Amino acid sequence: MNYRKLGKTGLDVSEVGYGAWGISNFMWIGANDDDSLKALHKSIDLGLNFIDTALGYGEGHSERLIGQVVRERSETVYVASKIPPKNMMWPSRGSAEEAFPSEHIIECTEQSLKNLGLETLDVQQFHVWSDEWVNQGDWLEGVRKLKEQGKIKNFGVSINDHQPENAIKLIESGLVDTIQVIFNVFEQKPLEKLFPACEKHNVGVIVRVPLDEGGLTGKITPESTFAEDDFRNNYFQGDRKRQVFEKVQNMAADLNVTIEDIPQIALRFILSQSAVSTMIPGMRSLRNVEKNCVLSELGPLSSEQLNILKKYKWDKNFWAS
Repeated sequence: MNYRKLGKTGLDVSEVGYGAWGISNFMWIGANDDDSLKALHKSIDLGLNFIDTALGYGEGHSERLIGQVVRERSETVYVASKIPPKNMMWPSRGSAEEAFPSEHIIECTEQSLKNLGLETLDVQQFHVWSDEWVNQGDWLEGVRKLKEQGKIKNFGVSINDHQPENAIKLIESGLVDTIQVIFNVFEQKPLEKLFPACEKHNVGVIVRVPLDEGGLTGKITPESTFAEDDFRNNYFQGDRKRQVFEKVQNMAADLNVTIEDIPQIALRFILSQSAVSTMIPGMRSLRNVEKNCVLSELGPLSSEQLNILKKYKWDKNFWAS
């Protein structure tokens, strides 16, 4: 496992982190707690030291599983969580006072710490963001109070889906330590303005949805089905499964690789970007942990491979409807 600086936090984080939405059994359906605990332990065995969760993942279930594992380990494991907006609006809507009043920020953080059984969070994030909020409300007072009390070490935001430029003002303000954003072979827009701004201001970049909710695993076909309550029924609604399937087939042909090679290549595409600190694929099985954690050793893709993948930039937002 290789490690990178998480921006100005100074933390050395594993290039491959752990995205813990899937283990909550909330919207991602099918997780088994015993398997999730084994996967978390195995990832740490393989050198992973960064786990990203959220208070809203299964009403704290994800946090409780993570806390159980982290407390059992002697290794240093950095934990990041997220605060849901008080108005429960995804993507962000309303004012900063409606979404992240200081009291709400403090209450949610204290609940996350209770769920985790930890005294401090290495990174606490807002689960949505709007750049209109930089000079609004008392959110910054809440963040500063938590830092002063030692309940959080660093502050970040998770940018709204497919709005990578909706945090440039915050980054330039110097008030944020980390940014979490969707970035993958299909969603390459962060390369244009967000990543350069993060590098200029030394803000850590946490990449989420690295495999497009499964679209870049090569396992989505026109015949794929999901559990009744699984969000992917909506994400891959209508003709979308066929569209994804065909693009991945063409991608494999252009790269002269097999479909089975696509997930690894897609993740290495992300790690080929110097602005990226870590990426957080969801890994609910030992098999996926073992496959993903070792790819850090393989290094970046070749310039030829990167040029091929550039043409697979896809202006889509499957979350929009």
